[in-house]
Amino acid sequence: MRESHRVLLRPANRPIALRTAEGATRLQVFVRENNIDQALRILKKKMQREGVFREMRRRRFYEKPSEKSTREKAEAVRRARKLARKQAVREGLIAAPQKKRTETAKSTLARGRPLQRQPA
Repeated sequence: MRESHRVLLRPANRPIALRTAEGATRLQVFVRENNIDQALRILKKKMQREGVFREMRRRRFYEKPSEKSTREKAEAVRRARKLARKQAVREGLIAAPQKKRTETAKSTLARGRPLQRQPA
């Protein structure tokens, strides 16, 4: 029988797996076959997706109410601009941004032909 452990973490009021009696939420990751490294990778990915790291960085220092409202307004403006930009791309008013080619995409393109080495 496989052993499995549960790793629980409380993020900032965002449900992902479990809801406790107090209303707080938790992240839950199962450790299978004592593979802690894989469970930690999964936990970090879930924390990143939930915005736990961003919130921890934000809560490191006290934020005045006026600074908080300014930040929230700037975030709302940024979201609205992003939405408008995506809508304009969908309607064909502006060109879609060029996707950056990753190293794997470059190597995939070069697979069919030998790589040209630059002289040193």
